[in-house]
Amino acid sequence: MSRLDKEEQEILERFEAGELQRAPDIDDRKARHQQYAEAMFKKDARINIRLSSKDLRGLQKKALAEGIPYQTLVASILHKYVEGRLHEDR
Repeated sequence: MSRLDKEEQEILERFEAGELQRAPDIDDRKARHQQYAEAMFKKDARINIRLSSKDLRGLQKKALAEGIPYQTLVASILHKYVEGRLHEDR
């Protein structure tokens, strides 16, 4: 069973058919992005917060749909907000 969406499947098929090639600096890119991921997901502090049960259930449902633990989803949301990539609609 493939977990790829339609666009991803098309890219994979084109790559396997030889229509696409890896970037020449793929090893450097992989190493750089690995460092980004490690820095972003380094968890060296702990917090405790109180949420309404409704909000917690909502977070758990969204995390389940994404296939990640809800704590990871919360950390990601907070990280995006701190980095300025998540804004509140007013």
